[in-house]
Amino acid sequence: MSAQSSTGIQTLLEAEKEAQAIVAKARAYRTQKLKDARSEASKEISAYKASKETEFKEFEGQHSSSNSKAEEEANAGVQQELIDIKALAAKAKDSVIVELIEAVTKPTPTLHINAQ
Repeated sequence: MSAQSSTGIQTLLEAEKEAQAIVAKARAYRTQKLKDARSEASKEISAYKASKETEFKEFEGQHSSSNSKAEEEANAGVQQELIDIKALAAKAKDSVIVELIEAVTKPTPTLHINAQ
């Protein structure tokens, strides 16, 4: 019976070694799959990031030109208003000078509101 039990034990040890080899293979396969998945995800993330970056640059390019166009229009409007103000000042210049001279040469004295 000892030879038969020795053979059975030997068979069990061989089966255990085979099982350990299968488990080790499965772990190595799983580890490799995880590494592959991570590298694939990293590539997808890089590609997505690059596409969004180009999309942003296009958007920025389209909208920055409209901003400069609006800025030019605003500057033109300001220049026109300055021209109008200068023309109005030139037109009223003589009457303002006369009023200032009258105010200085003919003062109208009044009491201050706190002097009462």
